Amino acid sequence: MRSKTPACVYTRRRNSKSISSAAIFALAALAAAALVVGAQHPSVALAKGGADDGGAAGVGGGGNGLASLKTVAIPRPTNLARFIKDEQAAIALGKALFWDQQVGSDGQSCASCHFHAGADSRSKNQLDPGLRAVPPDPTFQLGGPNFQLKASDFPLHKLANPNDRNSAVLFDTNDIVSSQGVRNITFTNVIVGNTTDAGISIPDPIFSVNGVNVRRVEPRNTPTMINAVFNFRNFWDGRARNEFNGVDPIGNLDPGAKVLRVAAPGQAPQLVSLIDGSHPELALNNSSLASQAVGPPLSDFEMSFAGRTFVLLGRKMVAARALGLQHVAPDDSALGSVSAAPGTGLKSKYDVMIRAAIQSEWWDSSSVIQINPDGSLTILPAGAAAAQNRFSMMEVNFSLIWGLSVQEYMASLVSDNSRVDQFLEGNRSALTAQEQRGMGIFTGKGQCSKCHGGAETTAASVSNVQAKGLVSDDSDTGFFNTGVRRINDDLGIGASIGPLNLPLSAGNPARAQGAFKAPGLRNVELTGPYMHNGGMATLEQVVDFYSRGGDFAKENAAVLSDRIKNLGLSAEDKAALVAFLKALTDERVRLDQAPFDHPELFVPNGSIGNANTVLADGTGNSVQDTLRIPAVGRNGVRVATPNFLE
Repeated sequence: MRSKTPACVYTRRRNSKSISSAAIFALAALAAAALVVGAQHPSVALAKGGADDGGAAGVGGGGNGLASLKTVAIPRPTNLARFIKDEQAAIALGKALFWDQQVGSDGQSCASCHFHAGADSRSKNQLDPGLRAVPPDPTFQLGGPNFQLKASDFPLHKLANPNDRNSAVLFDTNDIVSSQGVRNITFTNVIVGNTTDAGISIPDPIFSVNGVNVRRVEPRNTPTMINAVFNFRNFWDGRARNEFNGVDPIGNLDPGAKVLRVAAPGQAPQLVSLIDGSHPELALNNSSLASQAVGPPLSDFEMSFAGRTFVLLGRKMVAARALGLQHVAPDDSALGSVSAAPGTGLKSKYDVMIRAAIQSEWWDSSSVIQINPDGSLTILPAGAAAAQNRFSMMEVNFSLIWGLSVQEYMASLVSDNSRVDQFLEGNRSALTAQEQRGMGIFTGKGQCSKCHGGAETTAASVSNVQAKGLVSDDSDTGFFNTGVRRINDDLGIGASIGPLNLPLSAGNPARAQGAFKAPGLRNVELTGPYMHNGGMATLEQVVDFYSRGGDFAKENAAVLSDRIKNLGLSAEDKAALVAFLKALTDERVRLDQAPFDHPELFVPNGSIGNANTVLADGTGNSVQDTLRIPAVGRNGVRVATPNFLE
């Protein structure tokens, strides 16, 4: 790289075994100047309304109009203080856990898929064949495992005339552009003190090249987690519920979820539900980020060998030195004060950080908790003999601790200083004439703000759901079928989930089929590829899609959003709209400046080889290429990292 502080460095490494990658990892930092996530943004004047078709600045506050994100209070759980002892310590704990490669079974962290403006800019081994289709589609139409994507592959639904959805289809695939995770390995145990879990490699019939396993790829595109705090529900299908049950993403759709609590010092811990109404004072609202956070660590596509539990992850992490294999900048905005620089990691182990961040009723017990074969718990006295199925309370409650602390970190990642925000605060020189014209199209004849309205630029925001209810206009508020793919390629929020197979939709599941959450649009310039399937590589392709009225409007007619229609935008309209969308970029995000700075990270970047042949490691798995992302402190980098396919 050309910068003094390089943003990323590609390095090729040969691992002797794909499931033992110890010494190439490292993360970062814990500082006193972390962002206080609870503070309400200062209010500012809204830009006044304007024309439908562009021209000058025309937007209005409220409704579908736009406003600076600084006008919106950060949504917070009402009773956060019942769980969080020290918010700055919780942000530090959450940031360390989010970036720590020790969390994954073989070096994956949450950040492995969220390292570029909160999203994933890799382009090799990023294809899924369509495993969320009904029935699942295991066949690739584009490239296959370990394929190197290129600009000419996009869009994935290619038309002879991009302005006419009825023109000849030149190419179409239900393949998904997403993020690579773990290999197909069955979990056997954690090894305390070892970053790699024990497991048994299984031949993968889908994600392999000539019988050699490569990393599996998720069946939906990776969205950014920046500004995700403003979403009422998270994930594309909304399964990360607003209410956090302390155990898994689906809130009250898993009525059996319970956590341990010490009601008074010295008492034995007892199981309590956070969602069944028996302890209303413990119910966690505005916690979809916590619900979201507890999903990936156990996913056998994302971070975990198949079959791992959160309790065993707790056993591994509670005893670990935070970010032990990754460098942390000494000026990291949240972790710098405890960075062990010039060495790796932090000075503290996770158990110490947990004690500083989380209220003691959720971890402070000398009792030994035995997990029985049927999943029930037996509370044993302090000093009970150690056994594989016996744990500390901190370990048993690790899903609760993980969810709350990672939520605190992600809630600090608020991007509210784009040039659009500055313009809406009254700085009329912040946007060019073309960008102002694009803003008018966005709120006018482009009809973008009907799904991407408000200061948050999404109808799925907490504030919009609070105003309209979970269901409005006969659909889940903020979720739309826009005709990106056929319904059966992915049911979205129209699917069912959980131990009781309950519908994700709060309304009519039949009407919700193929509907997905409208994402917020700040920093959208940086977060390609786009849509839930990753099927569009550029903002120009996205604007073409909406201008022609979607791709599968006829096939999805019964459930298609009535907001999808042929807009007939001119070339000048489209260029102005794209210019406006790019003006939504917050330069702090582009340059990894606080609070968007981060520890060092090593991420897999496909396997050595190509889609036809890969270098095997002798265990049935391939040898991966590795992308190194150096630690960055609060001042960020001088030169931004390239976006997807740049």
